[in-house]
Amino acid sequence: MSDFLIDEELLAAIDMGSNSFHLAIARVDHGEVKKVASMSEKVQLAAGLDENKNLTEAAQQRGLACLARFVGRLSSVQSNRLRIVATNALRQAKNGHEFIQKAAEILPKPIEIIAGREEARLIYLGVSHTLANSGRRLVIDIGGGSTELIIGEAFEPIHTESLQMGCVAYTQAHFANGEISSKEFDRAVVSARKELSGIANTYKTEGWDTVVGSSGTIKACRQITINMGWSDEKENLTREGLEKLKDKLLKYKHVSELEFDGLKDDRRSVLPAGLAILFAIFDVLGIDKLVYSDGALREGVMYDLLGRFQHEDVRDRSVQALMGRYGADLKQARRVLDTAQHLFDNVAVKLNLNVDDSDLLRRAAYLHEIGLAISHGGYHRHGAYLLQHSDIPGFSQIDQNHLSHLVGHHRRKLRVDEKADVSKSGGQKLLSLCLLMRLAVLLNHSRSDEMLPAIELQVLDGQQWQLSVSGDAKQWPLLVADLLDEQLQFKHWDIELNIQSEQFIS
Repeated sequence: MSDFLIDEELLAAIDMGSNSFHLAIARVDHGEVKKVASMSEKVQLAAGLDENKNLTEAAQQRGLACLARFVGRLSSVQSNRLRIVATNALRQAKNGHEFIQKAAEILPKPIEIIAGREEARLIYLGVSHTLANSGRRLVIDIGGGSTELIIGEAFEPIHTESLQMGCVAYTQAHFANGEISSKEFDRAVVSARKELSGIANTYKTEGWDTVVGSSGTIKACRQITINMGWSDEKENLTREGLEKLKDKLLKYKHVSELEFDGLKDDRRSVLPAGLAILFAIFDVLGIDKLVYSDGALREGVMYDLLGRFQHEDVRDRSVQALMGRYGADLKQARRVLDTAQHLFDNVAVKLNLNVDDSDLLRRAAYLHEIGLAISHGGYHRHGAYLLQHSDIPGFSQIDQNHLSHLVGHHRRKLRVDEKADVSKSGGQKLLSLCLLMRLAVLLNHSRSDEMLPAIELQVLDGQQWQLSVSGDAKQWPLLVADLLDEQLQFKHWDIELNIQSEQFIS
């Protein structure tokens, strides 16, 4: 990966939403992301979740066909300048891994399933880059499966929440047969109010200067009110306009009858549910009006990707925050990091490891002892749990899973059955990184700044590793003893670890 992007180079993002899939391609212009092409298709992945939360075959095929069409537009975009993110539908799908495996045969990059608060952070990033700085904002994005609400200033979110209410999910729950009634509309509003009740006090206490809406639902509602003459002089969506839209909607009996100037056919079926959610948000949070922004998740993903190229990677800020929160020993982390990086450089070519793998190992080295904040006994497992289940800005669920494996397996016994779990999660690369991490930690057991013996690592073949320790092994009796014990652990994962030193060869 290059250190920076020059002007005119392309970035791209695919946003696999619960209602629609979006592709955006942009060029970098003086540090700003300027969109040059986009595609959007209504896939309704969330509507394909059956009663057991499994994606139906039909829904999977709709999604795969859409992704195949998107890929046809990506020939000018290098793969390291593309991110593909999935949201609520794949977060919920129990068989989501099946869809991801099928998609991997089509896509040039893996799909990243992002957590709700990470989705909210990226949405805010996309919106904030499309608006002039106007003080504190409340950003609202109503998706197919979830709704994100974020309070922030400038480019920094302050509060991020993702609530389990979306226009596709609420359509299935309240308007599944397309019939419209005031009774079901009110039920949908009450359901949304319940979801909002947990954050209402915190958000209203924090306060905001402006309210910004992004998403198809809000765009459609605003456009209808503009066309009907129900918006204000600046074409903002107002509480009064929303009331009039609700009254007009409830005069229809079925979504097929809806006739609003500005309402697209693919938005018709989910309008009642989306309007009910928006109505509840206005009511519970006491909103009088909102402005609309075209910025959304896909724009946020591209700005986040641009930041990674420009050494403004939010993931590194998150790692620093975690270390501070859990009181990690920075000196020891850096000792382990230096050793891990040296070992990585020794074998990267042989093991086909790249810069992304190096970044993963580096972050794991910084975080490998955060579990000590809970308990010394089994602290590697505590650390793995924290990384697996925390909301960590910048990281996808897959990223967190990989970090969790590196931290969870950096010490103690390696069980044979765990190898399959690691391999399923990240393949041979993740297995190798786990072993490199173990060696780096082991070589720094003394927690001392005294010089270690010169150490070199070779991979003789896929199953044989050789660690050469300079000098007389008698000078390092504890280190050699630890390495002998480690040989057995490596064997559990089918790797033969040979140790070479003067007067000692294993």
